[in-house]
Amino acid sequence: MSGILDGKRILITGVLMESSIAFHTAKVAQEQGAEVILTAFPRPTLTERIAKKLPKPAKVIELDVTNTEHLDRLEGLVRDELGSLDGVVHSIGFAPQEALGGNFLNTPFESVATAMHVSAFSLKSLAMACKPLMSEGGSIVGLTFDAQFAWPQYDWMGPAKAALEATSRYLARDLGKDDIRCNLISAGPIGSMAAKSIPGFSELADVWNTRSPLSWNMADPEPAGRGVVALLSDFFPKTTGEIIHVDGGVHMMGA
Repeated sequence: MSGILDGKRILITGVLMESSIAFHTAKVAQEQGAEVILTAFPRPTLTERIAKKLPKPAKVIELDVTNTEHLDRLEGLVRDELGSLDGVVHSIGFAPQEALGGNFLNTPFESVATAMHVSAFSLKSLAMACKPLMSEGGSIVGLTFDAQFAWPQYDWMGPAKAALEATSRYLARDLGKDDIRCNLISAGPIGSMAAKSIPGFSELADVWNTRSPLSWNMADPEPAGRGVVALLSDFFPKTTGEIIHVDGGVHMMGA
């Protein structure tokens, strides 16, 4: 039986834990017929260990999205492994501890700049590094956490995600002529490594216990992973600059 990603070659960042959305994206992508290559930073050996739990083997490349040398060499490494790409998954976000956990008013600019560089500007950096590999067009999909609202404890990751969402729209505008789509999945809270780094994350996640029309399981990243795979497929050939919510419906609830 064929899958919706048969014959497609996909680069996926951010596979750090089996509980991550990126891991389940890679898992579902392989199940749907894709060849997958992973990137990792700062511990490629950790990703290599987690990758062994995927249905099929996957090559792991070290990639720091803030390192120009890493970005410059990415095309050659991927071309040697897969030849070209049909899709790219951006699952990268980071903010220093002083930019999180209720410290919004006191966070120094240096920490804000780090959050913006790693979490938002990196989408553009990754897209441009991979663009030469997508000469036949393709799909770039990133992960966000709804930036319409000010969330408890999320602090400067909120503006960073707002910047990510704007960056995705501008990439969609400028890459459309190359038949490259750029969209985001806005997922609900997942008990991932990134979530565990946010002080007081449980306060944020409690919103889903009372406001989600559909049941929400923080221990189940697969629904968001399936959303990413759907956007990587050819089932959304004319959708770009969009944010698809996979959050149980919390985004549309009023007071």
